[in-house]
Amino acid sequence: MPLPAATPTPPAPFRPARPVVLGVVGGIAAGKSAAAQAFAAHGLAHLDADAVARAVSAEPAVVAEVARALGPTAVRAGQLDRQALGDLVFRDPAARQALEAILHPRIRAGLLADLQAAKARGDSALLDVPLLLENGLVDACDHVVFLDVDLATRQSRAAARGWPAGELERREAAQAPLTEKRARARFVLANNGDLAALRVGVAAILDQLRQATP
Repeated sequence: MPLPAATPTPPAPFRPARPVVLGVVGGIAAGKSAAAQAFAAHGLAHLDADAVARAVSAEPAVVAEVARALGPTAVRAGQLDRQALGDLVFRDPAARQALEAILHPRIRAGLLADLQAAKARGDSALLDVPLLLENGLVDACDHVVFLDVDLATRQSRAAARGWPAGELERREAAQAPLTEKRARARFVLANNGDLAALRVGVAAILDQLRQATP
């Protein structure tokens, strides 16, 4: 008779007396969302800039403002055309700046409101923000985690998304250099392997913080 499968041990909850705010940075396709989910499994609030951006981008006033600034091709069926906007802003710096001027203040306000609510609940939080350094939200973090992933692995992940060769590098050129991101981080988390290895690394970081946080 086969033995019953062992029940997986749930991740140890992370709930220090004073909530801790972490930010995650790294290159494109470094696995920031996977890392954020691994932290969230320990009870940290996952504050996802992309989710806030989608909500902001669906607001009729925002759609109208983007159409006025970037033209009607930026909108399809009454919504922002993310593919068209992505193609436009990554080849036209002026268009990128115009779009960011519309979206980023609203996204920032939404994230900060969510962060305040998490801390009021006593929850620590993980800021999953692609431009954490560039938009200054890094200042809201107690610590920054840098995802260390080799270029070949990131290129492979980008190809799996259907990106053409060179697209990763083109998009990354619009962000802060990896050397700057790594220099701002207290923790370096390798993410060249599988999810199990990533979760072990996340647990190790939280163990260090438990020992350091009263």
